Amino acid sequence: MGQVQATTESVYQASPQRVFDALADYTAVRPRLLPVQYSEYEVRAGGTGAGTQVHWKLQATEKRTRDCLFAVTEPSAHRLVETDANSTMVITWTVSPVGADQAKVTVEATWQGATGIGGFFERTFAPKGLNRIHDEILARLASELG
Repeated sequence: MGQVQATTESVYQASPQRVFDALADYTAVRPRLLPVQYSEYEVRAGGTGAGTQVHWKLQATEKRTRDCLFAVTEPSAHRLVETDANSTMVITWTVSPVGADQAKVTVEATWQGATGIGGFFERTFAPKGLNRIHDEILARLASELG
C-alpha cells in the first residue's frame, strides 16, 4: 500500500486567528462549510478545536461513501489535525500568515491507499476529487469570513 496525498490551499483577507477560529468551530461554522458530499454530520464530543470528536459520511464518488469519525488535535499553533478512527485518513488544516491581515489555509489529506490496479486509480484520481471537495469548503470559508 502506498500513501495517497491530496493538498489544496487558499488565501483570505482576514487575520490568521479569525480564520483559525472559524475552522476550529465544529459546532456552528464547520457545518455551514460542508458541500453536498457530506451527510450525517454530528459533533459527538467537544465542539471547538482539540478534543472535538466529529462524525460524518463522505460521498467520495457516486459508488463510494466513507463513514468517518474524526478526533481533533492541535499539535501546534494554528494547526488542526483530524484523525479518522475508521480508516488511515488524516486531514491537517494549517493556517499561516501571508501578509497584513491575510491568512493562507492549507488542507492536506493523507491515507494508505489500495494496492494493485485499484491503488493506481486511487492514487491517480482520489486526490483530485478530494481537492475539489476541499476547494469548495475553502470557498465557503471565504463567504463565511465575509
